[in-house]
Amino acid sequence: MLADNKTGVSSLFRFIEDLHGDRQWGSFLDAGTGVKSLEWVQTLHTERWTAVTAAPSMATKIRASLDKPERPQDRLLVGNWVNESLLTGETFDTVLVDYLVGAVEGFAPYWQDRVFDRLRPLLSDQGRLYLIGLEPYVQFKPDTESGRIVWEMGRLRDACLLLAGERPYREFPMEWTMRQLGLAGFRMCEARRFPIRYRARFVHGQMDMCVDRVERMPEQLRASMHGYIEDLRARALALDEREGGLRHCCDYVIAAEAM
Repeated sequence: MLADNKTGVSSLFRFIEDLHGDRQWGSFLDAGTGVKSLEWVQTLHTERWTAVTAAPSMATKIRASLDKPERPQDRLLVGNWVNESLLTGETFDTVLVDYLVGAVEGFAPYWQDRVFDRLRPLLSDQGRLYLIGLEPYVQFKPDTESGRIVWEMGRLRDACLLLAGERPYREFPMEWTMRQLGLAGFRMCEARRFPIRYRARFVHGQMDMCVDRVERMPEQLRASMHGYIEDLRARALALDEREGGLRHCCDYVIAAEAM
């Protein structure tokens, strides 16, 4: 099953729906919300939903993009899970952790091993947690041509973020995530990987992100970085056209319950 990066992430949500079966969604926590995840949550028959983002700009973007208004019982909150008072005393029947672990690096570095301990009290005893993650892909040079160009884009993206004074996301493998879930008191119900096929939209998104950061780099780097970015964009788009997509890496979905 292919997950065509963010444009095909709905296939991951469909898999979660299949896993959920006839269970009630009940009260729903989207613990690291974004436009795509909350659009999906709004299609479900929930009693209420609470969505949390650490970025005020993301909350603004979500509110501007949602087709359906929030119900009186729904909440979109700006908050950081490091804050122990966030949602203290509340519980939810369903918790979605959608690429949250990787994103934590941008808001609470070195705190990833605490994420599941923090979320565990928020899941009801009969509830279900669903996690979507991305296998790390920038550490080691792949053997395939598609893999190498995706790897090169990832490393350029991270370099541009660092040179612009920002922190890149830090992804964690499925085995690490399952181990941390177990240590936090969760029992695994299902875990599956989904190969990714990156397309032109991903290429432009990654390279445009790099372009946006160039102006914050030291002046002597800007011209050469612009040239490198556009050269890599052209090579990636040519390979995408030739191969019908850049096949590399995997998303993964984990379903877990409280022990």
